[in-house]
Amino acid sequence: MNKISFKETFLFWLKLGFISFGGPAGQIAIMHEYLVEKKKWISETKFLHALNYCMLLPGPEAQQLATYTGWLMHGTIGGIVAGLLFILPSVFILLGLSMLYVTFGKTAIVFAMLNGIKPAVVAIVFLALLKIGEKALKKKVDYLFALASLIALLIFKVPYPLVILGAIILGFVYLKLFEKKHANADKGKSTNTDESGYLINANTVIEHTRFNRNKFIATIIIFVSLWVIPVVLFYFFSADFVFWKQLSLFFTKAALVTFGGAYSVLLYVSQIAVEKMNWLTHAEMIDGLALGETTPGPLIMVLVFVGFMGSYKHFNLSLFLGSVGLLATTFFTFLPSFAFILLGAPLIEKTQENKFVKQCWGL
Repeated sequence: MNKISFKETFLFWLKLGFISFGGPAGQIAIMHEYLVEKKKWISETKFLHALNYCMLLPGPEAQQLATYTGWLMHGTIGGIVAGLLFILPSVFILLGLSMLYVTFGKTAIVFAMLNGIKPAVVAIVFLALLKIGEKALKKKVDYLFALASLIALLIFKVPYPLVILGAIILGFVYLKLFEKKHANADKGKSTNTDESGYLINANTVIEHTRFNRNKFIATIIIFVSLWVIPVVLFYFFSADFVFWKQLSLFFTKAALVTFGGAYSVLLYVSQIAVEKMNWLTHAEMIDGLALGETTPGPLIMVLVFVGFMGSYKHFNLSLFLGSVGLLATTFFTFLPSFAFILLGAPLIEKTQENKFVKQCWGL
């Protein structure tokens, strides 16, 4: 694996962190063009195998794919570097924009600018909804799932996480019932592709990608410790531990239930942060979405604006504690994404030739 330069990949991930506008589709396209087409570091099969796993996970699939491919090329350190560089530029940009927003947001010029952006943001969200619908709703059963979810949320006020959990269970049951149908439809599909020109392909043996039980257990312990450490620090060094505990649990929970991309999490965040916790208003939520749309990185970064506003208002308009809230939100939002990849990727690599997995993922 010394044929793949760590320095070169580092510079690519750093560049991607600053140019990754346009949502996950554009971000994934950039990674595919560079890693697969230009450099031929990772084969098409390997790239799609990683992408399909990331799309099944809650959280930002593009950031998780960056972590996965970074891990493929340079192990744990490569995955961490790729994942961090993908989000760090947007974290600090949004930190600056959030401070400017609460300081100058009520001035005539800034107010007018935000009012001009809001209709465009609504149009972007609506267009994203249409695109997601075209990709996700292909069969009659898909429309039934979508309608049932809408009724549960809108009429019966079922909590968002329970709707997601129910959809997962029903989807699994449906797949098991129609497993033979999927298998028959997939017969005769050719999967033999010459990928010998790629440094990492389906036949490449990479030692650090092998599953190791001891390493798996150690990684779990590390991630649990990483989650606990800031909570303990808040307990001993904060005058209001209850608020920080609430923030930690809320954004961890949000990270674990955000299936379907960043737009799907907005409903959940609105239900809790806006309507129950009163951290910010619906108008401020739209302003945060507007700021998120104008910065690189995953759109789920809008959550760090929510964390900033919640902390800023709770601690009597403190910019410092608002910034602490933004950084804490970033930590608790993205820590699960790193855990999903660094824990799950070795297991997923073992399923490369599993027929059932191929049928489920359409490979």
